[in-house]
Amino acid sequence: MEENTRQPWIKTAVYDSVFILLPPFLAMVVVGLLPERFRYSADMPVMSWVLLVLFVDVAHVYSTLYNTYFDKARFERRKKLFITIPIMCFLVGFVLHLLGGIVFWRALAYVAVFHFIRQQYGFMRIYTRDDPKHNLSTVMDSLVIYSATLYPLIYWHCTPGRNFNWFVNNDFISGSSENVKFYAGILYLLILIVYVINELFRLLKTGNFNLPKNVLIAGTAVSWYLGIVWFNGDLAFTMLNVVSHGIPYMALVWQGISKTGNAGEMKAARPVWRLSSMWYGVLVFLGSLFLLAYLEEGLWDGFVWHEHLGVFRIFNWLPHVNNDFLLALLVPLLSLPQSTHYMLDAFIWRKKYA
Repeated sequence: MEENTRQPWIKTAVYDSVFILLPPFLAMVVVGLLPERFRYSADMPVMSWVLLVLFVDVAHVYSTLYNTYFDKARFERRKKLFITIPIMCFLVGFVLHLLGGIVFWRALAYVAVFHFIRQQYGFMRIYTRDDPKHNLSTVMDSLVIYSATLYPLIYWHCTPGRNFNWFVNNDFISGSSENVKFYAGILYLLILIVYVINELFRLLKTGNFNLPKNVLIAGTAVSWYLGIVWFNGDLAFTMLNVVSHGIPYMALVWQGISKTGNAGEMKAARPVWRLSSMWYGVLVFLGSLFLLAYLEEGLWDGFVWHEHLGVFRIFNWLPHVNNDFLLALLVPLLSLPQSTHYMLDAFIWRKKYA
């Protein structure tokens, strides 16, 4: 991390602003310019699916390879962890799918949403790494980032008939409950108010204002609320959800950020293969992610979904699998990059697993 005495940037003000803080606001602007039917319906153009799901959502999963399996030194240090997790993910997924396809997808959806929530918390912790620990401000930071993600999810669970899902229809448990939505909304509003008052008090007392932290929290609150509560469209949800999550994650991995140093400080570790020192490095990085994402989704479409045959023509010859036992083997295998990404991400940013 470059030295900055005023703001706790991960790299630089420009880099953080463009690739980590700006994406949710950019997505918000794009959604606002969409025709109304894309904000309130299940319609999603194929090209939008390719750009958002294939080249951002699926691609960002594979960026984990660069600070795990592609990092020879780190792999040797954590070989047991890196080998055990995918094996366990497959075995658990196989058992869950034997119990029923919806059981598998529901479990994966809840693990995925937990991963999304924790990413926002993780970025918040990075931007408050120099703050005193275990005080009111620390508590409020955690409360507000979790509230910004959990309230929209509570609303979603209490509002049947949303025109979007996480993976497949009905993967989240839902039921109508106006009372739960109302009281959760009141609590969320109170937390926001207390947070703002606390930040203003800190500004007046110390003269310091943590810009990246507050922009991150604002972006999280805006993207999750608009994507889940305000709008009710698959494209709007995907735009606000995927862009806000995938692009910052890839940017973080590209910089080779890991928890090292004393007292949990975050320092920029060397990028794998020193790609960032090469003029074509970012092309190799992104190109490899896009290629792996295309191959994975091609296998999904050929074997399971058959939804984008025009995009994955070279996979059209694959047989459509509908046998329950074969699906119980195939689906956890094809989803292994995702499930491994979710599980490994709980470890690889911790200091003791660096």
